[in-house]
Amino acid sequence: MLTRPASARKTRTLPQALSANVENMKSSLAGLVLVVFVNLATGADRPATPEEARQFIQDAEQKLLVLNIDAATADWIKSTYITDDTEGLAAKLDERSIAATVAYVKQATRFDGLVLDAATARKLKLLKLSLTIATPSDPKESEELTRIVSSMEGTYGKGKWCPSGPESCQDIEELTKVFAESRDPRQLLAAWTGWHAVARPMRNDFVRYVELANKGARQLGFQDNGAMWRSKYDMDAEAFSRELDRLWEQVRPLYLSLHAYARSRLREKYGDAVPAAGPIPAHLLGNIWAQEWDNVYPLLAPANADPGYDLTALLRKRNTDWKAMVKYGENFFVSLGFDPLPQTFWERSLFLKPRDRDVVCHASAWDIDFLSDVRLKMCIQITGEDFLTIHHELGHNFYQRAYSKQPPSFRDSANDGFHEAVGDTIALSITPDYLVKLGLLDRAPDESKDIGLLLHRALDKIAFLPFALVIDQWRWKVFSGEIPPERYNEAWWQLRLKYQGIAPPAGRTETDFDPGAKYHVAANVPYMRYFLADILQFQFHRALSQAAGCKGPLNRCSVFGNKEAGARLNAMLEMGQSRPWQEALARIAGTREMDATAIRDYFAPLQKWLDQQNRGKPMGW
Repeated sequence: MLTRPASARKTRTLPQALSANVENMKSSLAGLVLVVFVNLATGADRPATPEEARQFIQDAEQKLLVLNIDAATADWIKSTYITDDTEGLAAKLDERSIAATVAYVKQATRFDGLVLDAATARKLKLLKLSLTIATPSDPKESEELTRIVSSMEGTYGKGKWCPSGPESCQDIEELTKVFAESRDPRQLLAAWTGWHAVARPMRNDFVRYVELANKGARQLGFQDNGAMWRSKYDMDAEAFSRELDRLWEQVRPLYLSLHAYARSRLREKYGDAVPAAGPIPAHLLGNIWAQEWDNVYPLLAPANADPGYDLTALLRKRNTDWKAMVKYGENFFVSLGFDPLPQTFWERSLFLKPRDRDVVCHASAWDIDFLSDVRLKMCIQITGEDFLTIHHELGHNFYQRAYSKQPPSFRDSANDGFHEAVGDTIALSITPDYLVKLGLLDRAPDESKDIGLLLHRALDKIAFLPFALVIDQWRWKVFSGEIPPERYNEAWWQLRLKYQGIAPPAGRTETDFDPGAKYHVAANVPYMRYFLADILQFQFHRALSQAAGCKGPLNRCSVFGNKEAGARLNAMLEMGQSRPWQEALARIAGTREMDATAIRDYFAPLQKWLDQQNRGKPMGW
């Protein structure tokens, strides 16, 4: 169903701490659901017909469209004019939209078992799967589940580590900076331990959350809440789990090489704190969750790491302003054959941080009316990082425009991994040759300069893959009962050891609740989309590069200016969610199967270099 806005996995905190009014509004969701459900229930006591199903979903998608537009507008105002009033209004409209969706989902069970036309059947399926949590039918349990989820999210959002009294408190943004910049293992250990303690109070609530979420999912016909999440992917839930394992095995050899190299170099820095052949301590990888390692790149950089240019310096040398930054991104898509962005995009987007009010600066792409009112929200700075981010975010906007002609139920990406993958696919085309075509660079550096760039990207993309698997592998096992409450933390670290080869830097017990130290766990946000996005973006890039006739190394290919690549991309984008993702993938890549070998192709020069660096050193843990 309809979504907003598109944003990246690196969102670590709530945009603002939730106010008391927002908390109260969230706790009233169960009552709203009950009211809407009662109003919808007329006629539920007689046998349903296919025609009633068709009329039901057409009515539901139009009414939900109106509610979602209202909520999107309020959310935009909240993010660009932060006040208690705008937060309260946005929460009220969000919950109204969610309540109506829940009610329609429960009403849609009337049509289970009917033989329906393909479009109606898919719309009903997508409606049911649009929820990340289904509240139980009992009003008291529904209210309890809503309150618990709100409470856990609030606990995370308000979490702080205070090493020596209130004046020393640090929130997650401040701690993120500590992990990015500090190389003091004692400081990092203290900060790691302090932040992970924030999640302990969630533990009992999480146990009850699992019970109630499973009950709601079973009332909709799913085995448990994890099975409901996995059912979103147009294949059997267990088959989807096996597919993820297959994809991981394709890329695992590259991860093992990266892990061995990182461990060796970190051991040079930290001595025996990093074992020669065992797991890497989680606090030494530049990220509080050890999910991406790019912050420790300076410790791991090869001798010839200098790529031969500094994109930030090139942009500033040309006196590039915010509008030129966005124009570069827009022109990339126009060069592929897409129409320019509408005038309303330039009039209604937020491009700079205002001086007179608080805003949420985290970059995101918005689709306010799910037709043409697309916007970018970002506090642009003239840096190479923001140049990359703009191209990524506009990928979302052009995807949103491409599927806008679909019925409302189909105005979304083929699966939730596709949206992020499209943005990142465009970012992969920002190569030295692309910068030459823009006139930012006189000539592309020699390919021998690529190792540093590839290593830096691998510390972000490749290091992230097993972490993304662990987040939902753990939750799925918890929902199924395979991991009982008395083993929550033990099982968490067993999975992190198995997939990532990392270990906690301090003793852990079952009084700890380390999974809850990650926002997505505390807030009931599925995470597998980010694993899929990292796989798909390289598969998309390889397919588009082949369509563009690129003959060089895949990491050097850019599809800028190639109309054939643009046509192939648009053929996939305009499908939206109207067909199973396998068909959308076939439009762009010529195959219905996800394929992680594109990652191996992209990083082939790095793999060769890592093999040389790791010669004679232990692999694995």
